[in-house]
Amino acid sequence: MPLRTRAEIYGKEAVALLQEVSLYPGIREGQLSAFHPGKEGTVNNLLAHLKRQGRIAEAEDGGFYPYGECARAPDSGMVRAVWVLLDFMDRVEFHSSGDFPVKIVFFSKGEMYEIVHVAEGQEALVSHAMGRCREDGSRRIVLVDVPGQIPMLDFPGITGFCTVDPAGDVSYYRKG
Repeated sequence: MPLRTRAEIYGKEAVALLQEVSLYPGIREGQLSAFHPGKEGTVNNLLAHLKRQGRIAEAEDGGFYPYGECARAPDSGMVRAVWVLLDFMDRVEFHSSGDFPVKIVFFSKGEMYEIVHVAEGQEALVSHAMGRCREDGSRRIVLVDVPGQIPMLDFPGITGFCTVDPAGDVSYYRKG
C-alpha cells in the first residue's frame, strides 16, 4: 500500500479553506471550522500551514484574508453574513460572494437566496438600489444592524430580516 502525501490527505480541505478566505475576506476561524464540521483540528492545522506558506494572512482583528489583502477596516457586514449562511449550510447547494449590497448569494433546494446587508443609515440607499433590480425570483434575507431599521426597508423579494450578535448568533424577524 503506497503512502499518501500531505497534499493528498489535506488537499481538498486546503483548497476549500483558500476559496472560503478569498470569497469572504475577514472570515473568522470559528466560521471556517463551521464550514467543515468535525474537522476543527484539521482546519486549525491547515490555517497555520497556509499562513506559514504565505497563502493567507491573519489580521489583528482575527479575520483571515488572502495574503496581501488585509483590510484596515474589516467588512463586518460580510463577517455577519457568513454567520447567516452557516445557518443554512446543511441545505446549501452552492454559495458565493455578491456585489453591493448583496453580500452572499446561495442556492438551496433549487431556489436562489441573497443575503443583503443594510448598515444603519443606509436604508434609503439600499431600498433604492434594490428597488431598481428587476424581479428575478430570488429570495432576500436582509441583514440589519438593529431591528429598528426593518420598518424603513421595502424592496422586492424580501423573505425576512435578521441581526447577528458579536458571538455569531443570528436572530430572525418578519416585517409586522
